[in-house]
Amino acid sequence: MFTDSHCHLTFPELQSQLPAIRQAMAAAQVDRALCICTTMEEFGDVHALATGYDNFWCSVGVHPDNEGVTEPSVRDLLDRAALPRVVAIGETGLDYYGMEDRKGGRSIADLEWQRERFRTHIRAARQCAKPLVIHTRSASSDTLAILREEGEDGASNRAGGVFHCFTESAEVARAALDLGYFISFSGILTFKSAQDLRDVAAFVPLDRMLIETDSPYLAPVPYRGKTNNPSYVPHVARQIAVIRGITVEDVAQATSRNFDVLFSGVQA
Repeated sequence: MFTDSHCHLTFPELQSQLPAIRQAMAAAQVDRALCICTTMEEFGDVHALATGYDNFWCSVGVHPDNEGVTEPSVRDLLDRAALPRVVAIGETGLDYYGMEDRKGGRSIADLEWQRERFRTHIRAARQCAKPLVIHTRSASSDTLAILREEGEDGASNRAGGVFHCFTESAEVARAALDLGYFISFSGILTFKSAQDLRDVAAFVPLDRMLIETDSPYLAPVPYRGKTNNPSYVPHVARQIAVIRGITVEDVAQATSRNFDVLFSGVQA
């Protein structure tokens, strides 16, 4: 019924609890999950989940915030993207959040390595025609600009993809939709302070929407502050159902169908 389009089951908070998490997923009618890669070093473990369970798939990529890790070439990404049950490139994108506190006072100009890494992922995704899983935080203008510069302009897309864990404005959502991308909502949608985001969820067409946990982070209400896991993704769907005045079954059906459309390799 439900599909978690973005989770990190290889992270320490969840990896040791996998049997219990899978049981909880089954009880909550969460039928499938996409396990997201954040470093090349992590890929083997992520891929093992996808090949070890018939309702898991995975991506390959390096998160924009990760430093001191293996920097992938286009060929590195393509070689792994060709493996069974790898259906996406990412998590990739740009993260300019907290420049002074988190990045040692560096300027946006100093983060050219992030932009080059993002371009590498886009080029790989376009070559293998697999969608991008995009993380953008305090960097939406550059994220959209680079996608356009690399050919993902809504007219000549060969990759497409999803803006995951969306927290930006309606204007950014509209721009992403115009480029042909999907929008994914997380447990943030249930937070009391997130009315602006709920307004965005009311605007995004249902046939361009995904749901996710981004677990182990961002547990939805009523689990906020606890470790998140894919069995909680129905709470995101229920919030969307309330926002749009439809049933949770409608949301589950639509977002699972969208998952099939975007990540076409899940049908293989």
